[in-house]
Amino acid sequence: MQAFKDLYAGHPDSVVDRVVTYHKEHEGISRVVKILHCHREFLGVDLDDAEHQRLCQRYAEIVEEKVISCPEIAGAKSFLDNLHGEGRFFVVSGTPEDELYRIIKGRGLDRYFEGIYGSPRAKDVIVSEVLQRYGFAAANCLFVGDAMTDYRAAEATGIPFVGRVDDSNKGPFPDGTATVSDLNALAEILSCG
Repeated sequence: MQAFKDLYAGHPDSVVDRVVTYHKEHEGISRVVKILHCHREFLGVDLDDAEHQRLCQRYAEIVEEKVISCPEIAGAKSFLDNLHGEGRFFVVSGTPEDELYRIIKGRGLDRYFEGIYGSPRAKDVIVSEVLQRYGFAAANCLFVGDAMTDYRAAEATGIPFVGRVDDSNKGPFPDGTATVSDLNALAEILSCG
């Protein structure tokens, strides 16, 4: 959210508010699509390819800097440390794949993941390919995500889902969805199952 605020900071507050609202309502969708939409719908500007690329690059720089330096989700590192070698982990994100890899490597987490996948491919397509490539049964996997695109990808591929929500336990998921606010809670759920 902050990266979109920073990217549109030179525009009126009303535009920034609309951009942030749109971003929140469409989490998990590529910023490439969001930037085009926000410029067209909120600024009345159809971006040419060069300006679109420049804005996407600026957004990527903002995100990389903020994500590499932000605090970890509680329990994330210990979760990965404790289960490393016990299971196979993959990242599936709406973030462009090359940027996603740089972020994960920059945080020193790349050694935990067998595959790191991002946009432009849709999450359900990526997950289907991972299931097929590795011969995984969907019922034996777990998809942990924080956006409805994650929930829908899990649902489309038949993988059980746990939603990662903020500390207030608010999330975009349908009632009855299993959720955790940190990965310590996820470790507890997995140790009981």
